[in-house]
Amino acid sequence: MYYRPGSLSDGHEAGRERCGEVTARMKAKGREATEDRFLPVDRAGMDARGWDACDAVIVTGDAYVDHPSFGAAIIGRHLESLGYRVGILAQPDWSRPESFLALGVPRLFTGITSGAMDSMVNHYTSFNRIRSDDAYTPGGRAGARPDRAVIVYANAVRRVMPGIPIVLGGIEASLRRLSHYDFWSDKIRRSVLLDSRADILVYGMGERQIGEIAARLSEGRDLDGISGTAVWAGASGATPPPGAVVLPSHEDVVASPRAFMEMTLAVEAEASPWCGRPLVQMSDTRMVLVQPPSPPLSREEMDVLYSLPFTRMPHPSYREPVPAWEMIRDSVTAVRGCAGGCSFCALGLHQGRHIVSRSEESVLAEVRRIAAQSSFRGTISDIGGPTANMYGLRCGNPEAEKNCRRPSCLFPSVCSNFPTDQTAYADLLDAAGEVPGVGRVLVGSGLRLDLAALDPRFVERLARGHVGGHLKVAPEHFSDRVLKLMRKPGVATWRRFLDLFEKASAGREQYVLPYVMAAFPGCKMEDMEEAASELRRCRLSPRQVQTFLPTPMTLATCMYATGLGPGFESLEVTKRPSEKRRQLDVILGLSGMSRGDPGT
Repeated sequence: MYYRPGSLSDGHEAGRERCGEVTARMKAKGREATEDRFLPVDRAGMDARGWDACDAVIVTGDAYVDHPSFGAAIIGRHLESLGYRVGILAQPDWSRPESFLALGVPRLFTGITSGAMDSMVNHYTSFNRIRSDDAYTPGGRAGARPDRAVIVYANAVRRVMPGIPIVLGGIEASLRRLSHYDFWSDKIRRSVLLDSRADILVYGMGERQIGEIAARLSEGRDLDGISGTAVWAGASGATPPPGAVVLPSHEDVVASPRAFMEMTLAVEAEASPWCGRPLVQMSDTRMVLVQPPSPPLSREEMDVLYSLPFTRMPHPSYREPVPAWEMIRDSVTAVRGCAGGCSFCALGLHQGRHIVSRSEESVLAEVRRIAAQSSFRGTISDIGGPTANMYGLRCGNPEAEKNCRRPSCLFPSVCSNFPTDQTAYADLLDAAGEVPGVGRVLVGSGLRLDLAALDPRFVERLARGHVGGHLKVAPEHFSDRVLKLMRKPGVATWRRFLDLFEKASAGREQYVLPYVMAAFPGCKMEDMEEAASELRRCRLSPRQVQTFLPTPMTLATCMYATGLGPGFESLEVTKRPSEKRRQLDVILGLSGMSRGDPGT
């Protein structure tokens, strides 16, 4: 008997009772402090719960860390709360298809994700050199997942589980749902849905979609028409659904830079869950149908989701630390989505540009859980999300929001409907600092400089209470011409923020550490010299300089691949490694940073 969710909140409530029963049984067996607190990872874990089979198995390229910052954990716990039996298959040996049977054949589906990062970004630098480590693997070892992980995993699962539905999800699937430029092969590849032969692809934050998919499969229904998903809709001659936007075909995108830019802009224009329309793209004889984005969770649903029984720990079978977990173990996700719309960033295409914030009570409850852990060292390393100071902010005109197709609420200027008072976030940070056992609360997430500069009182409270010596910020560049291409605020905004921060930091040993990007599409050597001049003026040495890395589906990646700007104007694009290095060295020379491969 499976629960058919009417809403996330109702589903979680029903599932919580089942979770409580499982926990009680395990405590009766004296196993509460061991692996039984985690979702099963093998047959022994299933046997401990009295399961003959899982309803769903989630295959992930990351180590299994039962923390809400890890996608496999949050989707697994969500399904568990809805009453489904879920197992986690972390970093299986893809050279041995039988390793994908460690949890047996699931009753409903196998879910597949590359993990928290696109597998190619995880493996290679912006100079296309192999990385020597992997923060999402025990011991930081590289090589625990394959290149193009979702394709490799899906084909292995298809081989050993014929007939079992395959559901793709996570960042790699999300940003490769249509034709996309692949930097590592220097080609435009077709939808990953076709290469993986999966049944359905979930894009964005997938809680609503995965609950609906599980419910439909348990009831023997088809998977058509689910918001936030993509499917193979048929062969040539198939009719697009009414109102769908027909994109340039894959073949047209490969042949024509203009068609590629037209496709990219169309996808961006349809990225709203309120007014977005279905997208259709032909690839050879096959039609890929992408439904409009799924509506974001409500505040109440977010609160329930983050209250699920995460252990917040790596699975106890690991004998070495997982570096990514070490970085976020004492952090809290307070907000989802980003309204910034930077041209190089995938957040708007994945999490969405609509901001959803947890309640202060929910966040503080999680802080109390962290503070109660024996391993807690007194510092909350971060309370934030994609853009921390967007906490509590949301379009002030719901009717306008339902019809808005702007890619950014902040560029080229702040929308009159978008609030800029960041008091709620400052209050949250202060309140978290009052939790017993908490000594300091820091901000580790990115901050939007143009927002912060509009609220001097927020900058003052931030500087006086929540900076651990250095505040990492990402102006990205200091040339107004390049910043415009990035959809970032101009240099004047950066200077205003820096002035506010330095005044608020008077008497404190704390500084701004800027992140700078080289070789962005359209960026020339004179732009990098301008950036270096601004850093010298501010007497700042950057601690991270990255070379632009074209990640799938972003506008900036399309600009890189086509040599066209968003207005179809010609752009100068730096592609040769030696030319990228020259731009990089302009900034590296300011601080005497290593001339090794700093590209990320």
